[in-house]
This record gives sequence, C-alpha cells and structure tokens, in this order.
Amino acid sequence: MDLELADKVAVVTGANKGIGYAVTQALLAEGAYVVAGSLTIDNLDGLDRVTAVAVDLTATDGPAQLVRRAVDTHGQLDVLVNNVGAVRIRTEGFLGTSDEEFEWALNMDFFTTLRATRAALGPMLRRGSGSIVNVASVNSFFQPDAATIDYGIAKAAVVNLSKSLAQEFSPQGIRVNCVSPGQVSTDLWLGERGVAATIGQAAGIDAETVRETAIAAIATGRFTTPEEVATLITMIASDRLANVTGVNYVIDGGLIKTT
Repeated sequence: MDLELADKVAVVTGANKGIGYAVTQALLAEGAYVVAGSLTIDNLDGLDRVTAVAVDLTATDGPAQLVRRAVDTHGQLDVLVNNVGAVRIRTEGFLGTSDEEFEWALNMDFFTTLRATRAALGPMLRRGSGSIVNVASVNSFFQPDAATIDYGIAKAAVVNLSKSLAQEFSPQGIRVNCVSPGQVSTDLWLGERGVAATIGQAAGIDAETVRETAIAAIATGRFTTPEEVATLITMIASDRLANVTGVNYVIDGGLIKTT
C-alpha cells in the first residue's frame, strides 16, 4: 500500500535508536524526508534523505531548534512524530520520589512533546495541513504502578494534550493522534539500566526473570518490536487515514483488551 508520504517532510524526535530510529527508517521507506533529532546521532549520520540534528530536546528551545531546521532545510513540515522519552524506575514509590524527579519526568516525557508541537503548529497551519503522532504509553492509563508513577503521569498528560489539540486544530487540517505501546524490545526495557534490570536489582532477581514475568501477561507471548510500533505510527501519519484524529492507539500484544 502506498501511504502517500513520498517527498513529505517529517520531524522525528528521539530518532537515534529504538522506536524513533525504526520510525525514521519506515518513513524513509515511504519516500519521505526526515529531520531526525536526538542527543546523539551516530546511527543517523550518512542516511540518505535524513537531516540528522544533534540537539538536547529537554532544553527549553531544543524542540523549536529541530523544527526550525526542518523548515529552513525543506521549506515545509508535514509530519511530526514526538517520540523522545525515558523512564527512571522509582523503587521507593511515591513517597520516595522527589519534586525534582517528577519535574525531570515531566520535562523529558511531556514538555518535549508540548514544545515540539507548539513549534510545529505554525508551519503546519500556514500550509493548512499536517499530522502529529505522539508516542505515549499504556502506563498512562493501565494499572498505574508506583515504580513508574512520574512516567505514567507525564504520558497521561501527553494523551490528554493530544486529544485537546485534535479538538482545536483538526478543523484547520491538523490531525493529532497518539500511539501507546506496551513493552517494546528496546533499551528502555531491556538495556543494562532498563526497566527489567532495575526492577530485578531492587527485587533481588535477574533481569531475565522480570522479562519473563512481563511476557507471561502478554497474549502474544512476546514484546512488541520497534518496527511494529513504527509501522503503526507511519500509517497514522499518512493522509490515507485523513479522517482519523484524536485517537490513542494501543499496541501491546494483547496486554490490554480494548473495544
């Protein structure tokens, strides 16, 4: 299926690895130009049709810098994928999580999305069209956990923001949607300092046991791959789904049963 993304200009945040890198590759496969922002860009350098931008997206002006680069380079912006984010496991629960730690999570997992979106809306509104896809998480609504309380709150804010923006800007041609992954095979979950390793260390068990316990709750019996998430994001970004807006799509292998 042709997703009609050829020669479209997309900005992807957190693009150097994981879901962001997979989204970049998926958009390239559809013929789009990608302006890919990340703190490090070693995996992005040299990719054809990619403008790799080393940028601190948690800095107040970081997201706007990335969007400006896209518009300055290509003269337009058609797609924004807000993917950048991170989680720090709070093994001491709510009472052990400081204001500073909540502020870190909100800045990393919510304000990066808010600021990039604010910057992108200007050029999109001038063209009268655009598609924004925000990466949230099942943690935003499903069995919130004390170990990820700040992350879940930030991602819930992303979902709420997305729905509010869809209501305000869809009449002007700007679609806004969310994708909420469950467990994904990335460093966030499986890296040396990832969720499995951190929870395992706190509980006195190995990371593989944590991973196997998580898998046991997933209907498909495995984690989602970054490429699968990227496929969903790319389809939603496409104008082949031009009347889809304000939706939060879950991709979690059947962890949550939805209607």
